Order: sequence, then C-alpha cells, then structure tokens
Amino acid sequence: MRPAPLTTRQEATIDTLTSRIGFEIELLAPAGSDRQALADAVADRSDGRVHRSFHTDSEPSPVPGVGVFRHLSPAFDVVDGAGAPVARFVDDITLTSDLTGTTARSRRGWYRVLCDEPRLLRLIERCTDPYAALPDVLAPVAELFGTQVELRGGSARVNDATGATIAVAMPLPAGRERPCEVITPPIVGDHGWMLDELLTPARDLGFTVPAEAAVHLHLDGVPFRRSAAFANLVRLFGHWREPLWEALGTNTACRRLAPLPVELLRLVERGDLSWAELSTAARGTGLTKYADVNLTQLVATTPVRDTVEVRILPGALDASDIVRRAALVERLMRRCLDDSPVPRPGADAVHDPAGALLALAAAGVDR
Repeated sequence: MRPAPLTTRQEATIDTLTSRIGFEIELLAPAGSDRQALADAVADRSDGRVHRSFHTDSEPSPVPGVGVFRHLSPAFDVVDGAGAPVARFVDDITLTSDLTGTTARSRRGWYRVLCDEPRLLRLIERCTDPYAALPDVLAPVAELFGTQVELRGGSARVNDATGATIAVAMPLPAGRERPCEVITPPIVGDHGWMLDELLTPARDLGFTVPAEAAVHLHLDGVPFRRSAAFANLVRLFGHWREPLWEALGTNTACRRLAPLPVELLRLVERGDLSWAELSTAARGTGLTKYADVNLTQLVATTPVRDTVEVRILPGALDASDIVRRAALVERLMRRCLDDSPVPRPGADAVHDPAGALLALAAAGVDR
C-alpha cells in the first residue's frame, strides 16, 4: 500500500515532533554486507565505538513437542565518544522475503544460540561471551551443568547430566546477517537530525527498505495509565484502524500486526472501572504485543519497557518521511489524553483519512 499523500497544509502542520520517542527502523543490508557494517559506519560518524552483544528473539520450532525456540543472535551497540548510547543494530526474524534463495552464509562466521526455555536463555546470555567463536561460546554453560560441549557437524551442544539439551549454537542461516533493525534510545529533540545521522550512512552503504518493513514508535507510557486515556487509545486504534492504515501508508506485507481484541473495545466502554480494575481486566482480553499498537506494557504488573508502542508506520530510509508520520501519531496520542471520548470515524474518514485524523487531533486539548 502506498502512503496516502498529504496536502501542502497538512505537511506544514505535522513536520515536527515534541515528545520523547524511541524508534525501531527495519532495514536490509545489501548482499555481501551486514548490520555490523552499518554499526561501524554510525560509530565512525559519531566518533564512537561498537560493542558486540546478543539479541533475544523467538520463532516457531520445527521440533515436535517444542512450540517455540528462543535464540540469541549477533547484535551491535554503538555509543558515542562520551559513552552515551547512539543506537542498537539487531536481527528481525520477520524480514524473510528478500532472503529467499540466499545460499551464502555470513562471511564473519556468525551463529545463534537456541534454547527452548526463556529462563535458561537469560542465564545463558549472562554467562556467555558474544565475542566467542561458535565452538567455545557454550563452554561456560557446560561448566555450570558439569558437562562438556559436544561439537557436531559445525554446531555446538550442551546437555545436562541426564542428556536433556540445554542449548545449541548453530551457524546463522544463510542471509540472516542482512536484516537490520535500528533501535534508538529515547530521542527528546531534533528527532529528524538524530534519525538522519543513522539513515544517511545506511543509504550510503546501499541499505534498502525490506518487503515486510515497518517503523515502530515508543512513546512514554505513564500518561496513559489512566482509565480515560487508556480507553481513548483503544478507541483510536480500534475504531480508526482503516483510516490510520490509509493515512500512514501501513505496509500490508508487514507481519505481526493485528486489530485490538473486540473484548477490549467493549471493556473500555464500561466507564465504571478504576485504572487498577481496568488494567487487570484488560490483561484477560487476549491483548498481545503483536498488534497495531502494543498496549501490553501499560497493563503489565511489572512492565519491562514503560512505553506505548505504535507499530503501523511503513518502512522508510528517509528521516523526514518517518518524522512526518510520527508527528501525526504524536498529535493523535495527545488527543487521547483529553478525557472526552474519542469518537468513531465519520464519512469524511473514508474520503480524506489524513484530514479526518488531523481534525480529530485538533479537537483535543493541548497537554
């Protein structure tokens, strides 16, 4: 789906950001390159340095009886000359279409560590060295369990004393070094300039926007931990889903998007629940992070990341494209802080979704 064009008036209205926002931008390295090349270029640009680390993710398991494999894959953290974080560069397993037919493996000998138990994987991450070579990386895990690393056909395995597998290190599948999700720390000002410092070297290196790409926004969650504000978020992303997709140009090939649960939309219309009651009830509606907006951290008892994550911006390599769409989202989120209920879209939202959304944003209080 191509992004809906905005009028000159609309472009002039929403070309800046004022909120504290973190960005996740999905890119693809050209064949023969990888995400470390971009991390190195960004570090050079910021007079900084690159630290290798592990990134945690999960995927469906091909092994009968094991629903999900969790894994650690190579990640790269860039800090500037003063040690402040600049960005993190990681894999994104939803980016697959552009890798079809790829046979060449990483020239750097990259691997990933697989485990079927999340607590064990967190322990493995703490005790292993992300700089270690594949045959050696699981040695500290074997020592913990009093066993030995078994090397088989290019992979490394650690079992416990009963023979149950703890973890396996395997070469990275062909092409998996190319997907690159750029994760920024929260940006408080000069958003466009900060993003351009990351995207200019990406363009220079030949990075592209992959077929399934998206841009995610993380906005502070605290203001939305009120019944009225949370209800308005649900109304906005629930009832205005089609206008939002049309106005923002949401990528229909993007994976892990979904509407909010119908039960949640019904729940917020009760209007008689305290925040404690509403957040508890919301957890039982089937809420998931893999929706158009990730509200799970708002209602979590112990949030890992204290944000609202908006997941429906299309992939982009130009900072101005990202800022323009993010600014529309920012204004709509501010409208949700107005206690008056967000109305359902009218007929104008079909013919002019961007205009209708701007009108909705303008109807709120400036908070």
